[in-house]
Amino acid sequence: MDTEGRRRSTNFEDAGSDGGRGNGPGNLPLAALSAVTRTFGLRGVLVLGAVVGAGYLFAPAGVKQLIRGLLSDADGSSNTAPVAGGGTCTASPANARACDFSRVVLASTEDVWTGEFQRGALPSYGRPSGVYRVPTLVVFSRGIATGGCGDASSAAGPFYCPADRKLYVDPTFYEVMARRLRAPGDFAQAYVVAHEVGHHVQNLIGATGIRKPGEDQNQTSVRLELQADCFAGVWGHTARASLAITEGDLREALNAAHAIGDDTLGQSNAAEYTHGTSAQRVRWFRQGFDTGDARRCDTFAAARRQL
Repeated sequence: MDTEGRRRSTNFEDAGSDGGRGNGPGNLPLAALSAVTRTFGLRGVLVLGAVVGAGYLFAPAGVKQLIRGLLSDADGSSNTAPVAGGGTCTASPANARACDFSRVVLASTEDVWTGEFQRGALPSYGRPSGVYRVPTLVVFSRGIATGGCGDASSAAGPFYCPADRKLYVDPTFYEVMARRLRAPGDFAQAYVVAHEVGHHVQNLIGATGIRKPGEDQNQTSVRLELQADCFAGVWGHTARASLAITEGDLREALNAAHAIGDDTLGQSNAAEYTHGTSAQRVRWFRQGFDTGDARRCDTFAAARRQL
């Protein structure tokens, strides 16, 4: 994957350390939730994510404690944690590289989805696609105050807030991917950004409000996550030439998708799956990557046995 000389998105904010929260990393509100869009996890648990319906963030205390510990370990081993009030991107060379890389990927998603919206080549949920409205990527360290989804800590992992249409990423999560989830590589990191942009696309086209009759919240969440994976694949297909994406890059993304399946993460009860199995996540990413057609990402039209 070649990012040299590529356009960097200006829809980017460095919120620095604690991002205006003023609270400790464990002070996250709990709420009755109607739909969840969560992204990544560590073995045996799911990473805290953005709640589409209620606009809040949540996770069991034990989950947050475990993830905070792993992120702190990543900080300590690489010396990437910024001082209070400092800029996240300027905190370390590793963070600077991660920020620059993320801006390249975000710019590429802007180009791809602007074209897809212009062509109307999207699943239809009764809302005209119109013009693509680009999201903003916010990088932060330790904690962040979002514009409508409450306060979040780095324990949230990467997430999308539909209320302010922003993506939130602590760059140290890329190290967690490589070291703890065994999903290294620049295209694996690009998959993180593209997946969250996929949730933004869902928000714009009305997919986040869908609930299939007879299915519960977890089953709806699986459909949302698999569709975001597929949308990430569509981006990869369309950006393949401009970013010189290779077969090796594709293997990195597929490895990342496999690493974060509910079953691989240790969830043994299928009724509690919220992201889909490793096989499902790989299959839907490949669906988007192989076809380049976002209309083939309509997970809500698929029977459960076809997911």
